[in-house]
Amino acid sequence: MGVRFAELDWQPTPMGEISLRRRIEPVTGKPVHEVKLGDEFLMSDLFTAGEEELARLGLAALAEDTSPEVVVGGLGLGYTAATALASSRVASLLVVEALEPVISWHRRGLVPLGGRLAGDARCRLVHGDFFAMAAGDGFDPDRPRRRFDAVLLDIDHSPDHVLRPANAAFYTPEGLRALSRRLRPGGIFALWSDDAPSETFGGILAQVFTEVTAQVVTFPNPLRGGTASNTVYLARNRDR
Repeated sequence: MGVRFAELDWQPTPMGEISLRRRIEPVTGKPVHEVKLGDEFLMSDLFTAGEEELARLGLAALAEDTSPEVVVGGLGLGYTAATALASSRVASLLVVEALEPVISWHRRGLVPLGGRLAGDARCRLVHGDFFAMAAGDGFDPDRPRRRFDAVLLDIDHSPDHVLRPANAAFYTPEGLRALSRRLRPGGIFALWSDDAPSETFGGILAQVFTEVTAQVVTFPNPLRGGTASNTVYLARNRDR
C-alpha cells in the first residue's frame, strides 16, 4: 500500500461530522483504520481486544447448549459483531447502529470486516438509535417487543462518559429495566467501558439484574508500550 494516509469517507450526521481514515502504522508497517466524530477519536483497529472480549464473555455466560439470538449495540469497525459470529452456535445477530455512514462502510467494503458481516446470513445491520429502541418497542423493526438471549453494548465511552447527554438516561435503573424487557429470562446484558470498574454503576446494575460482575480486560498498548485495559460488565436478567 503506497499511500501512508487516506480519508476513505467523510459524512455529516446528526451527531457531527464522521470520517473513516486509513493510515500506515510506522512501527509495524500495517494499515490501521480509525474513526473520528468531529474532533474526537471514536475507535481504531489498533485496539480491539475489549470489543472482542465483550462478545466472548457475553456469550460464555450463556448455557453451552443454547443457540442464542443476540443484539450488538454499536457497529463501529465490527469487531464485537465478528467475534460473536465466530461462534457457530449463534443463531442470529442483529446489530443496531445510529450512524448510517458506518453501516455503509461495511456494505461497501471500506473496512476490513465489512465483507464478513455483510456476507453472513445470520447477521442483520439495523439503522437506529439503540437507546430509543431499548426504551420503546425493541431492536427488531420487523418484530416489535422481540426478546433476545444476549445484548452486547459498545457505544458510549463508559456509563459516566456518554457520546450524547440523552444517552445517560439508559444507565439508570429505569433505563436498564426497559432493556431487561428486551431480554429473555436468564439472558445476558454485557457492556464495554473504557473506564475502570465502577462500584456505583455495579450497584445500579444490581438493582435490575442478578449475577453482576465487572471483568477487567488487559492488552498490550502498541502506541505507548506496556498494557492498557477496558472493563466488561456482565449481568443476568432475572427469571420471570
